Amino acid sequence: MRRLFLALAMTLAPGPALAQTAWDELRPMLFAERALIPAGPHIAIASPYRTADDARTPIGIHVEGPEGRLIDRVTVILDENPMPVSAVVELARPLPALTFDLTLRFNGATALHVVAETTDGRLFLAETHVKTSGQGACAAPPGTDPVAALADLGQMSIELTPLTHAGGAAARLGAVATRTGRIEVDIRHPSHSGLQKDQISLLFIPPRYVETVEVALDGQPYATITGSISLSENPRIGLSAPGATRLVEVAMKDTSGTVTTASRQIPGY
Repeated sequence: MRRLFLALAMTLAPGPALAQTAWDELRPMLFAERALIPAGPHIAIASPYRTADDARTPIGIHVEGPEGRLIDRVTVILDENPMPVSAVVELARPLPALTFDLTLRFNGATALHVVAETTDGRLFLAETHVKTSGQGACAAPPGTDPVAALADLGQMSIELTPLTHAGGAAARLGAVATRTGRIEVDIRHPSHSGLQKDQISLLFIPPRYVETVEVALDGQPYATITGSISLSENPRIGLSAPGATRLVEVAMKDTSGTVTTASRQIPGY
């Protein structure tokens, strides 16, 4: 299902013609005739009014299952990006609430839609709008030399901290439970979009970006994040997690088939 979302989204071309109709076209492609229920207070989005850096903008999302429902999957959509389905977070075991944040690349001003699916098959929708500084980040030159970026591609660092003390969007959205922590994963990856040009040869750099990030806690699968070209260079991913977690294991796979792993044993806090 995750790959279907991404494949469908990639069939849309960016440009002024979609400025007023992107969501109208995306919605049936991604969700067919399924009803999208306004989420109201059950989905909170922390995003800037205008991006300070189009190539690396942190977005925070907090989701709670309405009326006791459990969250199964959350989809983040940047309507006007070349690859609108920007990230999908799937939980191995459904949860009553989830907070996560991502560093995303914005190609231009866009509506941002968040769709949460509960275990009973209902879809809950929230939306906002983000203005940009006009850098066209999906086609902007990479921030690092493409060859040098391969040297440490896939290296990851992992942190686990109490959510109430964490910085960024997750902290502003608040803790989802008394004993909840926050996992933070920093990934070294150039996230080439396929729209960027080598500044010397002027040839397009082949697309290569983070395809999936699988997170396991204390030896059990926890969440899978499916990425896209909308993930920033060297993306950072934050996830709420049980505060009693002591072992975090992460496996990253990119679109070229490279797989790297990292783990962190937490003594307690």
